[in-house]
Amino acid sequence: MGFRLPGIQRTLFSVSQVASRGVEVPKGYLAVYVGEKQKRFVIPLSFLNQPSFQDLLSQAEQEFGYDHPMGGLTIPCTEVVFQNIVSCLNRL
Repeated sequence: MGFRLPGIQRTLFSVSQVASRGVEVPKGYLAVYVGEKQKRFVIPLSFLNQPSFQDLLSQAEQEFGYDHPMGGLTIPCTEVVFQNIVSCLNRL
């Protein structure tokens, strides 16, 4: 069972929000690449403990092992599926 701290909001940053402004990945976040076009998203590290996200990590391990073509963590699903999972995780 999780808990929420007041004033803390989980956020999903797309590459247009982060890279275009020259902003590095904030502390407590992780950059992942998703979809056919390998779009970059920055997600909270807390997502790594969630079962639905761990399923994505298992898929990534099966497909890529530990050799990710983008040099970062590549998630093998569509952007739509990824954004739906992140949306659900943001509501927890």
